[in-house]
Amino acid sequence: MEINELFSKYGYPLDEEKIDKFNKYFEFLIEENKKFNLTAITEKNDVLIKHFLDSILAEKNIFENSKIIDIGSGAGFPALPLKIVRDDLNITMVDSLNKRVNFLNQTIEHLGLKNITAVHARAEDYIKNNREMFDFAVARAVAPLKTLLEYLVPYLKVGGKCLIYKSVQLEEEIKQAKNALNVLNCKVVKIENYKIDEIDADRKILVIEKLGKTNPKYPRGKNLPKLNPL
Repeated sequence: MEINELFSKYGYPLDEEKIDKFNKYFEFLIEENKKFNLTAITEKNDVLIKHFLDSILAEKNIFENSKIIDIGSGAGFPALPLKIVRDDLNITMVDSLNKRVNFLNQTIEHLGLKNITAVHARAEDYIKNNREMFDFAVARAVAPLKTLLEYLVPYLKVGGKCLIYKSVQLEEEIKQAKNALNVLNCKVVKIENYKIDEIDADRKILVIEKLGKTNPKYPRGKNLPKLNPL
């Protein structure tokens, strides 16, 4: 399936410039993947659907000129596809693995993107100079919700939102994250459900709003959000 046909079906028609950027992104990803093992998904249709299309499902929640942080960006999902379809966004990608950060910055240059950068850091370290600076925090396939919230919420301005990409068992994750939601002063706003027919998959976008300032002790260091979640 051609990328514009696929994206148009889900309400995201692409102009020639955006199609060109997605094609360049795919080609560069596959080439660099031979060296660095960035993704296990390499067949073109699978990349278009499972990485590119999936990444932009949250786009309609994001207002114009938003400042976004993507924690655990990996090979650039969801941040790079979001940037390709929404050039107005200002995006920071944070990843703890230097080879991935190098790939991301090379991709940004290769695609000629502006106002997007990748930073080599752990989320609990990068927060020190970036607390409550962002309108949206996004994450895809990073960690269970009760852990993920501790990493994301401190970056948000009051009134900012987490956009979290999930698939199955989200309701159970929300129950388990009840204490984290309370401690971090945030609430579930909605769950958006999507059906991707081409792979017979259900996808969910969890939208969480920050209601008040975050205690400066969060996120905790020493891997505590994973080892001892809120």
